[in-house]
Amino acid sequence: MSSPIWTPAALSSEAHAFRGRGWRLVEAQHRVSTLKLVDTLEEQALLEDLLEETKPPLPPECRGLDYLLATPFRYGALYPTGSRFRRAGRTLGVFYAAAQVETAVAEMAFYRLLFFAESPATPWPAEPGEYTAFAAALMTDRALDLMEPPLSEDRAAWTHPTDYRATQDLADAARTVDIALIRYESVRDPQHGANLAVLTCAAFAEPRPVERQTWRLRLSRSGVQAMCDFPNARLGFPPDLFAADPRLAGFPWQR
Repeated sequence: MSSPIWTPAALSSEAHAFRGRGWRLVEAQHRVSTLKLVDTLEEQALLEDLLEETKPPLPPECRGLDYLLATPFRYGALYPTGSRFRRAGRTLGVFYAAAQVETAVAEMAFYRLLFFAESPATPWPAEPGEYTAFAAALMTDRALDLMEPPLSEDRAAWTHPTDYRATQDLADAARTVDIALIRYESVRDPQHGANLAVLTCAAFAEPRPVERQTWRLRLSRSGVQAMCDFPNARLGFPPDLFAADPRLAGFPWQR
């Protein structure tokens, strides 16, 4: 696939203001895991402080942020494989989120299936997995929108399911002109909702998540079912939904 040529100057001319929320899902054990190793909350706080000291330093603009927001920016030396807007290796961090929680859930459903595609002998979990969906407040004067003209004219390059060269090139060029956020189409969401790639912690308008929800994801031969109690919501992802992605070709739904 040939990569569209967007110069930094051209991207800078397309920059505009963005204000909104970005939703992201994490496993609900993200805090409880350390509690299993200690007897009291005080000991847990001490353990987490000690663990914090062993981690790579945060960029200056990320200091003071909740770890849920800052974490994607501190592991540049440890990023094992490339993603849509980030190359593998020693690369700058990207906070991936979605404009709507439903899109974030669809993304998580896909990546859970991808895990099982790479481990075909692993049985389905006996119980639904629990996830925390959290929203980050975002605000910047330097955003790009790949879903609107003229950038949307290269939609085929921005939405390729596995080839990320074009979007990685775009992100590299965007950083040189201080683009802070890229809005782009989700290829996992059946409604084609918007995803957000936050390129710098300076785009966070609040230091902590501004809303949280608890979701449960059940995986089975019938696909993925996602459930949230507050607010009440149900989402279903049938087995053929992600079939266009070659990594899920021949997926063994019977386990």
